[in-house]
Amino acid sequence: MKDITLGYAFCGSFCTIKKSLAALKELAKNDIKIKPIMSQIVYGTDTRFGKAEDLIREVEEICGEKIIHDITAAEPIGPKNLLDIIVVSPCTGNTIAKTALGITDTPVTMAVKAHLRNRKPVVLAIATNDALGASAKNIGLLHNTANIFFVPYRQDDPYGKNNSLVCDFSLIPATVEKALAGEQLQPVLL
Repeated sequence: MKDITLGYAFCGSFCTIKKSLAALKELAKNDIKIKPIMSQIVYGTDTRFGKAEDLIREVEEICGEKIIHDITAAEPIGPKNLLDIIVVSPCTGNTIAKTALGITDTPVTMAVKAHLRNRKPVVLAIATNDALGASAKNIGLLHNTANIFFVPYRQDDPYGKNNSLVCDFSLIPATVEKALAGEQLQPVLL
C-alpha cells in the first residue's frame, strides 16, 4: 500500500474511537495520504470517552490535514475523484442504514456516496449494538453491494448485548490492502 489517498471517516460509536485511532496510526505509517472525515456528531460532541477538541487535534496531527466535517466539503470527493479508498471506522448502525439506502445527510455518508460513484472501494468497520437486530438487513444489503468491504467482525458481548457486533480494528490495514485489490479479507465472521 503506497502512493494512495485514503479517506478515514469517524462515526459516533464513541467507545471504539480509541481502537479506530490505533488503526489510523498504523495506516499512517505507510507512504499514503490520509484525508480525515468526521460526522458532525463526532466533530462536535464531548463524551465520557473524551473531548471533541482533543480528538480533532489528534486526528489532524496524525493525518497532517484538516478534517472534512460538513456535507459541502465532502461532496467534491466524487466529482473531483479525490480518494482511492475510504475507511469508515467506527461505522455505526445509523451510518450502515444510510449507506445501504443511499441517504446522504452527514459528511460521512456524503463522502461514501460521492466516492462510490467512482466505483472505488469503501471499507466499513462495524461497531453497533443492533447489528444482529434492526441493522442486520442493512448489513446484508451492503455485503451484496459492489465495492463495499467489511473489516472482519464478531459479537463483542453475546450474553450482555446479544445483537452487538464489533470489528477487529487491528485488521483495518489488511482489509484495506485486500479491498484495494478488489477482494474481501476472509473470514468476515470471526
